[in-house]
Amino acid sequence: MTCHVQLRRWLAIVAALCLLGSIVASAHGVSSRDARYLLSLDGPAVLPLMYLGAKHMVTGYDHLLFLVGVIFFLYRLKDILLYVSLFTVGHSLTLLGGALGGVRANAYIVDAVIGLSIVYKAFENMGGFKALGFQPDTRMAVLMFGLVHGFGLATKLQEYSLSRNGLVTNIVSFNGGVEIGQFLALSGVLLALGYWRTRAGYLRHAYVANAALMTSGFVLAGYQLTGYFMAAR
Repeated sequence: MTCHVQLRRWLAIVAALCLLGSIVASAHGVSSRDARYLLSLDGPAVLPLMYLGAKHMVTGYDHLLFLVGVIFFLYRLKDILLYVSLFTVGHSLTLLGGALGGVRANAYIVDAVIGLSIVYKAFENMGGFKALGFQPDTRMAVLMFGLVHGFGLATKLQEYSLSRNGLVTNIVSFNGGVEIGQFLALSGVLLALGYWRTRAGYLRHAYVANAALMTSGFVLAGYQLTGYFMAAR
């Protein structure tokens, strides 16, 4: 009976991974309604851009999956604040630099690296680097991947010819909304993790949970690389 229960659990996990992979693959887009609104802008629109930034982060499963990996084994509030702050500094710099400074990168490649950032963090959580005999600087890695995630946000805005009238205000407002969305999403994640950590099965299933994160990262990276090579044909 025990083996049968375990088999059912693994089948449920595989099914969840397939569903999660399909969600992740479609994670970074801008709805047609939001796109029309962005194109119609002509002047500052602080609150609407803050809303769009928060919405993009809350529905940006690639960003959230990476952050889940980052905080998965963090228990002290000061550690959580440190790593989330490093990620925030990184993605704010490249979001503002990309959207305002015209720094460009291929969206497919950027999103593929974002997928690999999820793989990286899950691999670290599973003890992969320790098994290889070395441990990268996690703080530096989170900062660097934050820069990549910021480019991911910037490439979506670069797809549209935004009006120069009020552009700085609008991009800063969008970035502020991203931070609000990140705070709200992480609050929910921390509450869920806090509850899960009180259960006996938390550490027992931590490996499987991070394997799910890793699989999602590979799905996202593969999806984006496929798009890159198809677009190049």
